[in-house]
Amino acid sequence: MARLKQSYASPHFFGVGIYHPLHEENIGTLWRSAYIMGAAFIFTVGQKYKPQSGDVVQAWTKIPLYHYSDFADLKAHLPHATRLVGIELSDDAMPLAGYTHPERCVYLLGSERDGLPPAVLQACHEKVALPGHFSLNVSVAGSIVLYDRISKVTTQLPH
Repeated sequence: MARLKQSYASPHFFGVGIYHPLHEENIGTLWRSAYIMGAAFIFTVGQKYKPQSGDVVQAWTKIPLYHYSDFADLKAHLPHATRLVGIELSDDAMPLAGYTHPERCVYLLGSERDGLPPAVLQACHEKVALPGHFSLNVSVAGSIVLYDRISKVTTQLPH
């Protein structure tokens, strides 16, 4: 049997996406943040993205955007052994400050207006809450979660 000769900088990866996004600008902003902070991909559930002229880093050329028609479609296409992490203000969500990020995960955010529905939250492997009593702009919330991940990754994840 042949040994794998390729080596990779890290065996870890993450993706981030929005469930039923309200504004296309939020998708574009999250795409840019995701690229800058090392995400492998971004995605939408329930609404396709239309390109914008404001993407100065051309994130669309750097990491892919996937579209899933509904939550069942997303669940069916999660990468193998990947945790689905719902980001939501919820009583049973772990505060972000004390959260240990999984090696392989997908972060799912809801729109500012509706958040993530109860059935979607129930299907998530983990739930994480950002500080505050009101929802943030979805692209800001996603960027905060991604920053938290990269700031903790050297101390939390094995190399």
